[in-house]
Amino acid sequence: MSALLVKILNRSEHPLPAYATEGSSGLDLRAFLSEPLSLAPLQRQLVPTGIYLELPLGYEAQVRPRSGLAWKQGITCLNSPGTIDADYRGEIKVLLVNLSDTSCILQNGDRIAQLVVQRVEKISWVPTDQLQDTPRADGGFGHTGKQ
Repeated sequence: MSALLVKILNRSEHPLPAYATEGSSGLDLRAFLSEPLSLAPLQRQLVPTGIYLELPLGYEAQVRPRSGLAWKQGITCLNSPGTIDADYRGEIKVLLVNLSDTSCILQNGDRIAQLVVQRVEKISWVPTDQLQDTPRADGGFGHTGKQ
């Protein structure tokens, strides 16, 4: 299987985002900080990575939380997954929030999020006066119960 070629500009001193294992879907993004960053409980912060991408048209990159950071320290991403459009050329920044009851210190180079690149389909709307019925119909949040 051939890999999608994506142009990347790395303005940090850290290695390029990489897959941690052969089966990983996401590439690890690292904090690019001039000094340690303290996140107080319920505080949110936009954390720079020093990474810039040139995605091919028809693709997006999604910024997602790291499960270990969320579980062990209560740090997760807001606006998750965050979408990076193919025509965006600015620095990738990660919107982190501390959902724990204690402060957390982020260090330069800490792995703070995952980046997943996926194909995106464009659609064309087909206005209609009626939608096809299904057994679910308009059943929404919690309509199937707990079991």
